Amino acid sequence: MKKENIIQQKSYEFALLCIDLFRKLTKERHEYILSKQFLRSGTSIGANVEEAIGGRSTKDFLSKLSISYKEARETHYWLRLLRDSNYVNVEESKNLIDKCEELLRIIGSIQKTTKLKIRN
Repeated sequence: MKKENIIQQKSYEFALLCIDLFRKLTKERHEYILSKQFLRSGTSIGANVEEAIGGRSTKDFLSKLSISYKEARETHYWLRLLRDSNYVNVEESKNLIDKCEELLRIIGSIQKTTKLKIRN
């Protein structure tokens, strides 16, 4: 049986939450520009994790994972911007920001471990 991949699972779940917030922002707040940027970066995290898992080499894996990390940083930015511009209230944004920060920690840790493997 295949071992559960925590970053794959958490990035997928995060993407679903991003889709939910995007729907709410467009339906209730009629906000289309910032929310679209947020949706793209938020769902791209998991897409790049999937590409990393399918990488042909360790360096390919690390490259795709690095893109995933950058997308998570961008998503973190959009979440703060949506919160601070009052499109999303503090309570609504806190859960997503916390989950995004968790993804950043996990991906960062995987990057460090992978870089050590490449060096050795």
